[in-house]
Amino acid sequence: EFRVIGQGHAAQQLGVTRVALSRVLNGRAAVSPEMALRFERWLGEEHGGRAAVWLGMQAAHDLWNAEKNVRVVLRRIKPIQHDGSGTAA
Repeated sequence: EFRVIGQGHAAQQLGVTRVALSRVLNGRAAVSPEMALRFERWLGEEHGGRAAVWLGMQAAHDLWNAEKNVRVVLRRIKPIQHDGSGTAA
């Protein structure tokens, strides 16, 4: 059964402030390991609540943003040349 609940009620059940939950839900704050564990406990692993999944999604989002922010700098970095033996030449 699908139920809609308000942010205030969800925040209360998670043991966080409504503002803290709102910041995460609206992308103004990252999902911390602590928040990921709270989601896992609240949602249950079988309903998409695994903490590792939440942290993986956060890491992917952070990496995407970082790449976007340093794209020009990354183009200037020359890859190291290897001599075929697995060591740098």
